[in-house]
Amino acid sequence: MTFLRSVVGKLWFTILLLVSFILFILTVMLLEFFQNYNIHETKDNLTNTAEKIANVLEEHPNEKFPLGLEISWEIIDDVTKVVIVKNENEIYYSPNTEKEKKLTLAYIKNDKELAKVFQEKTVEKISDLSENMGRNESDYSIIGVPLHLPGDEHGAVFIYQSLRVMQETTHSTTKFILLVAGVAIILTTIFAFFLSTRITAPLRKMREAAFEVARGKFDTKVPILTHDEIGELATAFNQMGRQLKFNMNALSQEKEQLASILSSMADGVITFNRDGTILITNPPADRFLQYWYYEKGGNTSDVEAIPSQVMNLFQKAVDTEKEQVGEISLQGRHWVILVSPLYSNQFIRGAVAVLRDMTEERQLDKMRKDFIANVSHELRTPISMLQGYSEAIVDDIAESQEEKKEMAKVIYDESLRMGRLVNELLDLARMEAGHLQLTIEEIDLSSFINRIIHKFQGLAKDNEIQLTVEIGSGISTVSFDPDRIEQVLTNLIDNAIRHTPKGGLVKLSVSNEEQAIKIEVKDSGSGIPEEDLPFVFERFYKADKARTRGRAGTGLGLAIAKNIIDAHRGHISVQSKMGLGTTFSFLLPRKK
Repeated sequence: MTFLRSVVGKLWFTILLLVSFILFILTVMLLEFFQNYNIHETKDNLTNTAEKIANVLEEHPNEKFPLGLEISWEIIDDVTKVVIVKNENEIYYSPNTEKEKKLTLAYIKNDKELAKVFQEKTVEKISDLSENMGRNESDYSIIGVPLHLPGDEHGAVFIYQSLRVMQETTHSTTKFILLVAGVAIILTTIFAFFLSTRITAPLRKMREAAFEVARGKFDTKVPILTHDEIGELATAFNQMGRQLKFNMNALSQEKEQLASILSSMADGVITFNRDGTILITNPPADRFLQYWYYEKGGNTSDVEAIPSQVMNLFQKAVDTEKEQVGEISLQGRHWVILVSPLYSNQFIRGAVAVLRDMTEERQLDKMRKDFIANVSHELRTPISMLQGYSEAIVDDIAESQEEKKEMAKVIYDESLRMGRLVNELLDLARMEAGHLQLTIEEIDLSSFINRIIHKFQGLAKDNEIQLTVEIGSGISTVSFDPDRIEQVLTNLIDNAIRHTPKGGLVKLSVSNEEQAIKIEVKDSGSGIPEEDLPFVFERFYKADKARTRGRAGTGLGLAIAKNIIDAHRGHISVQSKMGLGTTFSFLLPRKK
């Protein structure tokens, strides 16, 4: 069945069926023609032979009649039998006539057709001679011609021959025609199979090449074996393969370029189908959807995982065919969403949503406002004090020299405080702008830490606070900027002492980590509220003013410390519980 379904089988079967049909019709017609031809030819030969015998006998009458018989017997062949009726008393049979196959005069006279010969008519008939022979072996073709002899009125020559001879001739002819037809069919089969194979061989190669191209092997080529239509088809197939490879490479490059652009975009991109199905997203958009999924409890379907605000904007963009803008807040982050319709042949096929994370911009805007407010707040107090005390001096409110010196001392202290504030703001601005220059040196950590502790021993003693240090074993030299790290430790220790009540403890410890040095400053103060912990490293952050004991700082120390540690590629953190104290720790990597 597989062979018949193939082009070779169909072409072979079609040619064979067509040729077989033509040969069948031709064979039937030839057989009919030869059969009729043999019958007519046999009758004509028998008639001619009978007429020749009659002529011979008419030329040899009376005394020469026996000679005429001898000549007549020589004319006929072995299968042809002759009956000569000279008169009712003289009937002559050919020597090859068997006794049981004789055509008698009585049979002739009883047969109306044969009896007409005596009326000067040539007659012919097909008969089995059954009345004479008593059995039916075969039919005979009987021809009778009148015989004109002097004195004999009813003379006739009858010649007859068995139809079996004609049938044998017809059978021989049929066998020959069937043999020729069989040979023709065999040759046609071979020719048809050769022709179909010759035609379909290139088609099979093109089919195999088409399967290879379908698997992605666009370099596959079809051999051009001929220069006819099939060869032109192979040439067109190879050109198609090259063009398809070029187009696929172009599409692949465009797809990779689009994927790279989408992946590298800072904005989220979501492409929707017209029914709202998500087609394409990039990593920022995936994070946005994850935020929404997390906020909804992580048990929503794909459709519900899309924020309703986005779907509303999408629906409006599709309905109005105009861009839509909106905002959404998730997990403490803010996004601005721009939804634009997508067109295909002037019909809207969906929309694309661009999500821009505006959290940092909002935070920067808030920090700018807070910075202005904090700076104004920090400068207002010293400026007010400078203005008040300077007016007191100008108005001679201070009567004694000591009071004037005291007012001048306050003015001087506030000016120093304003100077520190301005300098720290400048340092912080340079650090955040990336202009911080580090001078990395190999420092003996033990002597470095002891020197800083010694600097604060007097302050700790005055506040009745125990200041201790603990340095782990195996720590010798470390690479860092000594001035900047000293600035960090000074700020942390000073804050710890200022926020620790009398009788408290401040401990500085140094330990080894896997690839870094860990330095901790721990105090036994009242601690930092949990809600304030995320903001301790922001500018102008201050803990409860009640714990500063009148020595309020600028609120920039921890922000500066964080920038210094970040510049060393380290990490600073804080841990605190109300009533149990606070621990500031930072890591300094061993390798820079």
